[in-house]
Amino acid sequence: MSVDEVEDLLAREFPQLHHGGRSYRVEAVGPLFARVRMEYQDRHIRPGGTISGPSMMALADLALYVAVLASIGPVPLAVTTSLTFNFLRKPGRRDMLAECRLMKLGKRLAVGEVALRSEGDSEIVCHATGTYALPQT
Repeated sequence: MSVDEVEDLLAREFPQLHHGGRSYRVEAVGPLFARVRMEYQDRHIRPGGTISGPSMMALADLALYVAVLASIGPVPLAVTTSLTFNFLRKPGRRDMLAECRLMKLGKRLAVGEVALRSEGDSEIVCHATGTYALPQT
């Protein structure tokens, strides 16, 4: 799937993703890869002015889902079966980028890792790994 196709599927199947205004954007997709941006907005901020853990978790899960969709096609019933997070440093007060690489794409499971960075920084803020169950077609 292309960036536009993934964005259209998300808007159609998951309109709640943009409740309160759009803050997530699919920037790139490719074989076993996706990059998703989360805009720095008040709804993603925790006390101290930094991006909250739950917002980073949502971004990582979305990036993994987008990488799966981009690789297998429009299968909205692919579901998260596990996610593990390592928060490594405080994120900056700016947009956050998630880059996902699928390490395995099988018939029933997809396994990937996601690196989250503050825009403009090379340091990883959070590292996540996750598994998606793929529906039988």
